[in-house]
Amino acid sequence: MNATKIEWVKNPDGSQGYTINPVKGLCPMACPYCYARRMYKRFKWNPTIRYDPRAWLGLGSLRKPSRIFVGSTIELFDDRLSEQYLKWILEVPLEFPQHTFIFLTKQPQNLIKWSPFPDNCWVGVTVTSSDLGQLYEAEYQLEQVTAKVKYLSLEPLLNWDKPCGAVIERGGTKGWLDWLIIGQQTPVSAKTEPKIEWLQEIVEAADKAGVKVFLKDNLKPLIQEAGHSQASWAAKEWVQCKYPVLRQEMPGKEKNQKKE
Repeated sequence: MNATKIEWVKNPDGSQGYTINPVKGLCPMACPYCYARRMYKRFKWNPTIRYDPRAWLGLGSLRKPSRIFVGSTIELFDDRLSEQYLKWILEVPLEFPQHTFIFLTKQPQNLIKWSPFPDNCWVGVTVTSSDLGQLYEAEYQLEQVTAKVKYLSLEPLLNWDKPCGAVIERGGTKGWLDWLIIGQQTPVSAKTEPKIEWLQEIVEAADKAGVKVFLKDNLKPLIQEAGHSQASWAAKEWVQCKYPVLRQEMPGKEKNQKKE
């Protein structure tokens, strides 16, 4: 278990939360933008996929309720991983009901196998573009799942050239979407920078449906360049109408979300 610099993993008191990686090894999905694969190559870590129960050490010593992102370096819901790993992992939230365990996947079709999730789990799906296949799959699968908080991570936001804000708005009004995380690809590059118009459509759709929005810090230069007049929707406040304090909201509605 490690304290994390991932911005959206925050404890209830606002301090930074933790990451835990009980499954070690090189993620079989091999996403081209994956930071974990770069780390495995750089530090020559053991690529063999295996379960390491020692990752949970220290969890019991946390004195305050904390939020823990589980599986930050690997796709836990990939079919190529043993299902036994997730059976072991999902026993842990039951033993520590005072903490919140956050899961994120690019394989939403496999979430239903594990639903209902323990009451102290948040479950999210990564969507990188306005591709209707990605969006509709995320929508369909999250509607089927029972979890305390359900969310979309639009990170990295690679493309949003189709107006798909209606899906975001529908998610909030129908109850399968509580939270949105938005960020650009790292390392940050002009080639992969999203357009301010994409962000605006997404955020305004979320606002219509009461969905909480977390804008990652790597979007700040883009929003600051757009300025208060064009991006007033993106900031909690603007210092002297020049410097945005980004909206970094956490889920507030934590009632159980069930299939319609």
